[in-house]
Amino acid sequence: MAQTDPVPAWSSSRLKASRKFLSSARCWSQKPIQALRNLCQAPGSRGLLHSEDEVALPCIRKLVAASSFSKPKVLTAASTLKFIPEELVVFCRDFRLLRFYFPENGLAPQAFRLANAIARAREAAAWLGDAAEGHDGWSCPGGASPEEVDEEEEEDEEEGSATLLFESPQDWEKELQRLGAAGWRVSAVNERFDMAPSLPQYLWVPSGLLDHDLKRTFAHFQERRVPRLCWHHPGGGDLLRAAGFHPNSEPGSEDMRCLEALLLGGRGPCVLADMAELPTLADIQLAHLRLRALCLPGAAAEEKWLSALEGTRWLDHVRTCLRKAVEVVSLLAGKRCSVVLQEPSDRDLNCLLASLVQLLGDPHARSLPGFQSLVQREWVAAGHPFPHRLGLLCRDTPREEAPVFLLFLDCTWQLLRQFPADFGFTEAFLLALHDSSFSPYFSTFRFSCQRQRDHGSMPRLPSQTYRPVGGWQDPGGHRGGPPTCTFPPVWAWRRRYTRQQQEQFRNPVGPPAPAETLAPGRPGDPCPWGGAGLVLMLAKGSLCPHPLPWWSHPPLHPPHRVSPPESWGMQGGLLGGCCPPPGLLLPCTAGPCIRLWHRCYLRGLPQEQRGRLAPSLAGLAEELELLQERLRTWNLRRPH
Repeated sequence: MAQTDPVPAWSSSRLKASRKFLSSARCWSQKPIQALRNLCQAPGSRGLLHSEDEVALPCIRKLVAASSFSKPKVLTAASTLKFIPEELVVFCRDFRLLRFYFPENGLAPQAFRLANAIARAREAAAWLGDAAEGHDGWSCPGGASPEEVDEEEEEDEEEGSATLLFESPQDWEKELQRLGAAGWRVSAVNERFDMAPSLPQYLWVPSGLLDHDLKRTFAHFQERRVPRLCWHHPGGGDLLRAAGFHPNSEPGSEDMRCLEALLLGGRGPCVLADMAELPTLADIQLAHLRLRALCLPGAAAEEKWLSALEGTRWLDHVRTCLRKAVEVVSLLAGKRCSVVLQEPSDRDLNCLLASLVQLLGDPHARSLPGFQSLVQREWVAAGHPFPHRLGLLCRDTPREEAPVFLLFLDCTWQLLRQFPADFGFTEAFLLALHDSSFSPYFSTFRFSCQRQRDHGSMPRLPSQTYRPVGGWQDPGGHRGGPPTCTFPPVWAWRRRYTRQQQEQFRNPVGPPAPAETLAPGRPGDPCPWGGAGLVLMLAKGSLCPHPLPWWSHPPLHPPHRVSPPESWGMQGGLLGGCCPPPGLLLPCTAGPCIRLWHRCYLRGLPQEQRGRLAPSLAGLAEELELLQERLRTWNLRRPH
């Protein structure tokens, strides 16, 4: 186990023991004690998880000891056993199920001490932050020399040079230029996080709206998360995202002018997407727990397994999210209008839906660097609370846990399965990103917003002082360097995967990387419902007039249908009966088209994984053997 964080109140001998145990977690060895002692990371090493056989402590969900003569028992830090276990099972949060068998003499006392060390270290490592200080996550460890940090940062920059982290105004300007979004600019109104602590430092706002006027709008939205641009369609449509209107908002005439300039801006009709159709956080969490329980060995009889899978409702949530994304991207591609994704917090389902819409409409987002930049902008910089939603902080209340990001990865896999030639990355890449979300070694998933990320990673001396204009300065007046954290972003794949493994992330038959600047598409047809100033609500596939909270007499118009029935193949509605424009993906969301992600969820069943991945010559030989075996079975059953 490549654990580099300081674990409170733990001796190095016990930590080494836990490292030895989990480093050999995939070894179904005939000599289990010897296997437990192998693959131990050298003391003092700063390497991260270099092998898929290593498990981060927070990734362990529970540790179970089992015997044929007694009921299985979950091991905790204070566990004592009254039987000699014959098997140890490690249940991981990423659906892995790792087993150790001791068939001859049972679990030796030495091996039990190692297992107990894991249980204690896991509980100690589950919380390494201090929420009282506004720091959601773990503190950055020290111990690295400046030379080592600089060398690693240079290698990471070379590796992910095409991935924008959106931590500087240059990244925001570069992406805005690529989108070709005329009429929008990069605003630094939140550069010190004083306007909205959970928003990024830089926002895309209308060019005609000055920062002085923009500041008037923050107080009228929940968590002060104002509408801002997410994506611009080449045909002229704009995708915005925002939090819900503040219930106690009573804007004056000048504030209303600024709010309407931000939402409408003379860009044509404004469509508010109703997010009530999407699953709630509680729905997502419950479905994920049911799915996890179902994917364990022996959870359901084979003849009832598919009905049990339907009962989890996980695939229903995937289908609902994809269908909503198709409705939104059809509006953007078919008509010149603005679509505003509005969620009460703007930090969960808005992240998911904004990302899916761009995957469907922007070929650049389907390239490997483009997808990484998309996640960095719409999830990391936008303030998705990863530690809370992924359950990485044990002091959280259960109501805060909901794997929205994992639901997004499943939706992405569905698109990849239906359109394999349109993506520049593979299933192996999505699987690596899924597993990395449970690792505490990446700054991507450690913090809930950019402000916390900068606060937790900013090195400063006790003698330094902070000035509103100059930032951190030493007594001589010199500014401190840019914030640096010893934890890299998750996109530094070389820290965990070999070059050969990283080659599997790229789709060899995928499209070439698109140009930096989007070619202007065919302008969308003028909206048939009216011009600028009209506000509509997109709900259940229909558009209806919807007044803004401060409007007293909204216009009345009959509803207009957006999406066609599914029997139309999702290509009618606002796009007409013609084929979708080039670069636009319209997936099928009918029941049989949404599949279970076997390679992710069924990793606890080895028989289901055989032949699904061939990363080496040995893997290719195994897959070939499996295909030949199936062919022989089919020939025997075929009537002569």
